[in-house]
Amino acid sequence: MRLKLLAATLALTSMLPTLALAKPLTVCTESSPDGFDVVQFNSLVTTNASADVIFNTLVSYDEAQKKLAPALADKWDVSSDGLSYTFHLRPNVQFQTTDYFKPTRPFNADDVVFTFSRMLDDSNPWHKVAGASGFPHAQSMGLVKLIKSVTKVDDRTVKFELNEPNATFVPILTMGFASIYSAEYADKLLKANQQVDLNAKPIGTGPFQLKSYTKDAVIRYDVNPSYWGPKPKVDRLIYAITPDATVRAQKIKAGECQIALSPKPQDVIDAKKDKSLKVSETPAFMTAFVALNTQKKPLDNPKVRQALNEAFDRTTYMKTVFDNTATQAVNPYPPNTWSYDKNIAAYKYSPDAAKKLLADAGFPNGFETTIWVRPNGSVLNPNPKAGAELLQADLAKIGVKAQVKVIEWGELIKEAKQGQHDMLFMGWAGDNGDPDNYLSPLFSCNAVKSGINFARYCDPQLDKAIADGKTTADVAKRTKSYTEAQKIIHDQALWIPLVYPTAYAITRTNVSGYTVSQFGRVNFGAVSVQ
Repeated sequence: MRLKLLAATLALTSMLPTLALAKPLTVCTESSPDGFDVVQFNSLVTTNASADVIFNTLVSYDEAQKKLAPALADKWDVSSDGLSYTFHLRPNVQFQTTDYFKPTRPFNADDVVFTFSRMLDDSNPWHKVAGASGFPHAQSMGLVKLIKSVTKVDDRTVKFELNEPNATFVPILTMGFASIYSAEYADKLLKANQQVDLNAKPIGTGPFQLKSYTKDAVIRYDVNPSYWGPKPKVDRLIYAITPDATVRAQKIKAGECQIALSPKPQDVIDAKKDKSLKVSETPAFMTAFVALNTQKKPLDNPKVRQALNEAFDRTTYMKTVFDNTATQAVNPYPPNTWSYDKNIAAYKYSPDAAKKLLADAGFPNGFETTIWVRPNGSVLNPNPKAGAELLQADLAKIGVKAQVKVIEWGELIKEAKQGQHDMLFMGWAGDNGDPDNYLSPLFSCNAVKSGINFARYCDPQLDKAIADGKTTADVAKRTKSYTEAQKIIHDQALWIPLVYPTAYAITRTNVSGYTVSQFGRVNFGAVSVQ
């Protein structure tokens, strides 16, 4: 009997690798999202927790092929005058079924119309739900002015009419804020007066659906059994919210998570020596910067802003904060982007020149200001406090007394969007390689209103250069407009540009199918854990 039992046990054991192909995937992430209604927010953390796992957009961006790709729309047509875009929707796509919502119909054109009407039409009952946060991306990208109408042709066809041609329109639709929502679910919440649940209990069409969320601790997702695309290779997805990068490194070494996002440079070096770990890396389509609030005195004076640029030793900053894994930034977007102006030179570190500029501006004895920074590290700022203190020390050498204020991420974003900051350590990740991904949201007048133009600078000449770059698909003409924009941004010293970082992620060696994104986005659909 014992021999038979042993044989049966051995037989069962030999089958286990086959039976246990799907396993949960735990990802150590850097901070809590603002919620799951991604359209209201502009942080990458929120995009990664919502748009990238729960929702889908009409169009996606294929990073490997560097081109637009079908998503909820399987094809689209553009009129000869560039004013009409017709999207043909993928059939038989189901919204997620949860314990709080059971859809009665598949995804259709009504959902697309609702999604955009909510952002663009102030008479839509859902428009005011966003409150003070508004719809920052839709506003900063100028969609209210750009989109004339969004109409349902039939259940599987939607037509967008534009007021003017715009070469960035379809690429914009790949961004997380353009995720498609269920009109049926929204109607249910509106009738029950439970609009806040759209941010807490999301419903999408994506590969995973929200199971539970404990702020500052953990997000749990289940695989969406009705997902229209390839089924994920894991059976559950868990975000272990771990603000301290050192702790994230410890957790992945201990096997408590299989992927660790936003590691510090030293942790990357250590991981490359550890046989149980792998490092995924790519030059990032990101820029780290210090935004200078041009609506605050004396930062409203360009000579003062130029002086701050001359005063900061960015060579030391790159070595201390990035361990020289990044390259010094000059323009708003990285140099491998088309239209990047190589003729613009970085401000040189020169305390003497900075002092002269301050004196010329009427501040020979300096002034007092504040430096805002987040408490926890990210790809764009691995060691926020150290970087802020370096800037503080350099400014002191020219007589500028700067107080460092470490502010929790959610509060920092909220207050900065209202223009409460003086100097702000910030970073930006583009979504699809288009220069306008930086220029419209960060430097347009619309973006001052939406709050994510952190320099708070609205200039007709700059605004026109940005707008002109979108009216044609001709890359040469767009480049001319964007070159003009870059020169204005540099000469006006709206930022202290810091670095173009390298994006890293650390994984366990038993993880396959994960590639770190140059845009900071996440895709866990093809990831498997052996």
